[in-house]
Amino acid sequence: MKKIIIANWKMNPRTSREAKILSRSISAETKNFKNCEVVIAPPFIYMDLISGVKLGAQDVFWEKSGPYTGEVSAGQLKFCGVKFVIVGHSERRTLGETNEEINKKIKIILENGMRAVLCVGEREKEKDVAFPAIIQEELKEGLKNVKKNLLKNLIVVYEPVWAISTTKVQGVIRSPRADNPKNVFEMSVLIRRELLKMFGKKIAFSIPILYGGSVDEKNAADFVSTGKVDGLLVGGASLNSKKFSTIIKRVSEI
Repeated sequence: MKKIIIANWKMNPRTSREAKILSRSISAETKNFKNCEVVIAPPFIYMDLISGVKLGAQDVFWEKSGPYTGEVSAGQLKFCGVKFVIVGHSERRTLGETNEEINKKIKIILENGMRAVLCVGEREKEKDVAFPAIIQEELKEGLKNVKKNLLKNLIVVYEPVWAISTTKVQGVIRSPRADNPKNVFEMSVLIRRELLKMFGKKIAFSIPILYGGSVDEKNAADFVSTGKVDGLLVGGASLNSKKFSTIIKRVSEI
């Protein structure tokens, strides 16, 4: 199975010219790495500038059409060629997105034949807690009543909030710190076990589990080789084509 490497550009870069240059550079530098499925999730306005890799989206709305100013539907994303849609990213949750809304988004993504990339993770690292209750809740509520036959297009990302780009928690600015591969492995096993309880062995072991959180060219390979994840969700490092291509190169060599 190919490793899935998703670039989440968030609200970057500043101009369409920069987006086009970055996209072309990534495409050129990664086209020969056959063991990885490379995805770029740019801001909506840059979608038509992405080529040579799979196209992703950073969000979606659950209604098909209507008076929803500022929203983008799953049908519109599919028409643009989107194959992957990120859902439940901690930055969206911080803005007030609920598990119920995430559940609606996952259903509409899967019903449109795209891959739903569900992010789950705890806000604070708890030393004595093996499997934070918040992750269990995000999985159960986010995947509630999703049709089993659609789960072949589900991807789960373990993305601890404390490990992603600089965050603000209760008014305090905190710098990111990547998790360690051993903990990521243990967490991925626990997530898989939860999926097994929810959907059975066959489905649970078919769902790729990725890691996201301060991934860079120095630690990426360890998360895949030692952490045993099926891929990575990359933030800041994906805005540098050299760093991002190095991540893909090192993962493809595993």
